[in-house]
Amino acid sequence: MPKQYITDTEGQKISVILPMEEYIELMEDLKDLAAVAELRDEPTIPWEQVKKELTDNGLL
Repeated sequence: MPKQYITDTEGQKISVILPMEEYIELMEDLKDLAAVAELRDEPTIPWEQVKKELTDNGLL
């Protein structure tokens, strides 16, 4: 189903109608982006340290 638009009396697009599956995917992407944004200022751990800890704990 192609996207459909709702227009005002002047023909300007004011809303869009999406297939439900596409809407759900967009909402999931938005949730993921919000989670990334929340973690942006968190300190990072170097990969070598992570790898060492996983190896030391028998997880790698």
